[in-house]
Amino acid sequence: MAKKSMVEREKKRRRLVIKYSLKRNSLLQDSVSSRFETRLALHRKIQKLPRNSSPTRLHNRCLLTGRPKGFFRDFGLSRHMLREMAHNCVLPGITKSSW
Repeated sequence: MAKKSMVEREKKRRRLVIKYSLKRNSLLQDSVSSRFETRLALHRKIQKLPRNSSPTRLHNRCLLTGRPKGFFRDFGLSRHMLREMAHNCVLPGITKSSW
C-alpha cells in the first residue's frame, strides 16, 4: 500500500489539471499563431498558473493500492493486483498463460 499522503497529493494534482485545463489550453493555442512579444506575454500567464496544474506532472497509480510502479494502463492496476485478480478470475478474459 502506498503512502496515503502521496495518493492524496496525486488526487489534488488531478483536480488542478481538470480545473485549469480550459485556461491552459486556450493560452497554449493562442501562443502558437501570434507574434513573438505576445507569445512571451502568454507564456508568462501560463507560468503564473499553479505548477501542479500541468498534465505532465501527473503520475499513474494503481486504483486499489496506489502503487506508482508496475502500472498497466488497460486495467488501471499495478502488476501485483492484476496478477492476483487474474488468478481469482475477477478480470474477464484474462487467463494465466501456459505452454
